[in-house]
Amino acid sequence: MKDLFLKLQANRLTNGQIDRRQFITSALAAGVVLPAALSLADKAMAAAPKQGGKLRIGSAHGSTTDSMDPGTYENGFTLNTGFLYGNCLTEVDNTGELVPELAESYDSSDAKTWSFKLRKGIEFHNGKTLTPEDVVATINYHRGDDSKSAAKGLLSAITDIRVDGDSVVFELSGANADFPYLMSDYHLIILPSKDGKIDPLAGIGTGPYSIESFEPGVRVAGKRNPNYWKEGRAHFDEVEILSIIDVTARQNALMNGDVDLIDRVDAKTVNLLSRNPAISILEKTGTLHYTMPMRVDTPPFDNLHLRLAIKLAVKRQELLDKILLGHGALGNDHPISPAMPFYAADIPQREFDKDKAIFHYKKSGHSGTLQLSTSEAAFAGAVDAAQLIAASARECGIDIEVVREPKDGYWSNVWNKKPWCVSYWGGRPTADWMYAAAYVKDTEWNETAWRDTEAAKRFNELVIAARAELDPVKRAAMYRETQLLIRDDGGALLPMFANYIMGVSKKLAHEDAVAANWELDGAKAAERWWFA
Repeated sequence: MKDLFLKLQANRLTNGQIDRRQFITSALAAGVVLPAALSLADKAMAAAPKQGGKLRIGSAHGSTTDSMDPGTYENGFTLNTGFLYGNCLTEVDNTGELVPELAESYDSSDAKTWSFKLRKGIEFHNGKTLTPEDVVATINYHRGDDSKSAAKGLLSAITDIRVDGDSVVFELSGANADFPYLMSDYHLIILPSKDGKIDPLAGIGTGPYSIESFEPGVRVAGKRNPNYWKEGRAHFDEVEILSIIDVTARQNALMNGDVDLIDRVDAKTVNLLSRNPAISILEKTGTLHYTMPMRVDTPPFDNLHLRLAIKLAVKRQELLDKILLGHGALGNDHPISPAMPFYAADIPQREFDKDKAIFHYKKSGHSGTLQLSTSEAAFAGAVDAAQLIAASARECGIDIEVVREPKDGYWSNVWNKKPWCVSYWGGRPTADWMYAAAYVKDTEWNETAWRDTEAAKRFNELVIAARAELDPVKRAAMYRETQLLIRDDGGALLPMFANYIMGVSKKLAHEDAVAANWELDGAKAAERWWFA
């Protein structure tokens, strides 16, 4: 208990919540002798965040079609841009817990009506004070009838949103115990309003940095917000995010000192990078997964037997070993990872089965070549992964042509358009949120177009029922069935979950806990980290 107390006090000293004298006094009271207390205080002070410097991030993402409109954010470059200048009502903190952000608190008596009380005195970068009307206008922008926002599906259950004093009240069509999680979605950063409308392209928020320049798919630069409302955050004077999609170029930029932090380190070169004395490797296990969505509204993938044949023709362990070099876990054709609540561990792992794959392929009646579009824009090794899938499918009599697509524009021209392609998902903290983002019938990002089969209809019914169910045992049974339905009927070939592997300059420092809901400390390294 004493060690835990001292660690908590050291964290409070590091974060400026207590001063050096208070720390030493508390250490003495806990039975620590004076010389040791002084030494502990010195170590904690040395670890305290320092102000200043320019953080340079090398991002594996970015496209010339990127926009400042949060409703269009679709990759890590824009995700980090959004959290650079904006805040949401809630956030997943660095320990993985959901906490209030722009909201001071939130509550509900029935999980159907939710009230979010806003913090007072928060300013946008243009000097405007945050009001509940700004929240209403922002959310309505994403949920409007003509909205093209990727968050529209997340908000489809909202039947009414209104101002109540310092609070914003949401009325839902049905109970949703996870609704506060949805308010942390990166599309839903709160923007200033005027006459009930927001300007989604202005790039003005309440966040740690104000946007100085934005070049789609190239770079974004921010300057520290001197009026940032969070204590102990936003330590850098400037932040620059560079789109460096090529993994070799990105890693070279880190080794050469041109950037301080990169995401998506290639598993093949982890050992090489770790030998560099100026670099450390940060690896986190979370919900990141790689998927090959087949659009079930487009022939020939509207044929269940063909989808099953393809799923059975994949050597998942080979992909894990050769593409991720073991830095991940096997996928079972549904997006709920072992790190998430309500993961159904008893569902049998799908494996390569040549005989069953041949059986289903013959039952499908299909003949000829299937095209699988891929690009390193999806993930490092995406092309190799597609070729391995084609090779194992060939053993089952299935002919797959791997189509290598350009990196630039992949997410706007190929993904969610071509019948079969390679994709990835950072995942979401809850099953309901993951489903709402990519699998329910009315989300813009339903990349498999899985909506109209009997199994899909049952799935959508279960999602609604599960989010309203407060009994965890009943909820677990519902989520187990949803995982089976996606696995056995859906269009997602999901062979592996990947660890987040980041390369970090040893000049950088951060708290012991690092979030795993997104790469780069939940895409908030710019806000949470500092130069040592």
